[in-house]
Amino acid sequence: MKIKVHTLNSFAKTESGGNPAGVVLEASNLSEDDMKRIAKKVGFSETAFVQKSDKANFKVRFFTPNNEVNLCGHATIATFFLLTNKRIIQSGKYMLETKAGILNIQVKDNRTVFMTQILSQFSEEINRKEIIECLNISEDQFLSDLPIQIVSTGLRDILVPIKNLKILLSIKPNFNKISDISKKYNVVGFHVFSLETKLGS
Repeated sequence: MKIKVHTLNSFAKTESGGNPAGVVLEASNLSEDDMKRIAKKVGFSETAFVQKSDKANFKVRFFTPNNEVNLCGHATIATFFLLTNKRIIQSGKYMLETKAGILNIQVKDNRTVFMTQILSQFSEEINRKEIIECLNISEDQFLSDLPIQIVSTGLRDILVPIKNLKILLSIKPNFNKISDISKKYNVVGFHVFSLETKLGS
């Protein structure tokens, strides 16, 4: 069985930037095992499989190389850009069925894609000491007035606020420890961020 997988980069300023995703169109007849095997072979963080839906315009299932996830933002953007580029759809508003719920998608005339997500669900806060060794930073390098917390808009992530952009850019993560903490709290990973958007002079 030959399956065509389209590869696209979302949020890219250049051809080599952005978040890569695989997209398989007309995937309604693929089994879950088929999709797992394809996603593993593609090797991107997520591959999207577009299927028919009786609840929305399309249904998309998302697979990492290891398992299925409820939602993937950059793969959703890639999917609707591809559908537009292939002239399967035109600019307009669409509904998308995912395991995270029904999402609203808008495609502009210039093929820019916007998506809504479900409301944020805030879960448990994580002790800073558990995160220090994962990121190889000291406790005073976290932003003090925001918690380290699990938040989900379809996928559980640990949001980690860092004091400034300079510290953020210097982080040398320990991916084995991040994997251990992610398994412990049943999250897909960390979102490490700073409220700064530019380095100071």
